[in-house]
Amino acid sequence: MSDPSKPTIFLAGATGAIGKPLCRQLVAAGYRVVGTTRYEAKTAMLADLGVEPVVVDVYDAERLRAVVAAAQPEVVIHQLTDLAPLLDGTQSPATFEANSRLREVGTRNLVAAAAAAGAKRMIAESISFVYAAGPLPHREDDPIDENAHGVRSLEEQVLNGPFTGIVLRYGHLYGPGTGVEGRPSTSPLHVEEAARAALLAITRGRAGIYNIAEDGDTVAIDRAAAELGWRPPRGD
Repeated sequence: MSDPSKPTIFLAGATGAIGKPLCRQLVAAGYRVVGTTRYEAKTAMLADLGVEPVVVDVYDAERLRAVVAAAQPEVVIHQLTDLAPLLDGTQSPATFEANSRLREVGTRNLVAAAAAAGAKRMIAESISFVYAAGPLPHREDDPIDENAHGVRSLEEQVLNGPFTGIVLRYGHLYGPGTGVEGRPSTSPLHVEEAARAALLAITRGRAGIYNIAEDGDTVAIDRAAAELGWRPPRGD
């Protein structure tokens, strides 16, 4: 049972590697969650998690705007990504082009829909392994690689939206649904911890970028600890 005193959450990418554990955490915390999937076959799984499922393609801007408006969310969470090629080993230039398009065009449509619905906060998934070469650990204001166009577009769109924009630069994911079971040697981040950072960002943190990883060797994570209350489970 959702708590009516808590804001409604619109979760784009609810069936993804981070989306599923985030659904569980949000519902357990008492939030009403409206979650998206592109596939009718996945709606039953979302309903079983306590989420109100909606079938929508982020590239269908008109329908996306309609379903976000119908949900009337105070918070929109952007967890859209395309991990399938990463999981089955079929990475190619097309894989990166698809992800770049999702970050640019998909984000544009979601930001527009969130703005039209009057959302007060948007939390978006980004990545922390696009920093340009330089001294470690990287801090959030360090420059990112000049070729990371899709990442730059996503972040700028969210941060410049008419709401409190929060960007979570995730480390290298591992755990269920990622295809990676062992803990990566650099910037590791379990999917449950990635989800928890998004959960905390609903009510904490000023607008801006936050590095999210389980150690502070490659990326500095003190801002996430201080402002979001997110602390890694293995020390920093």
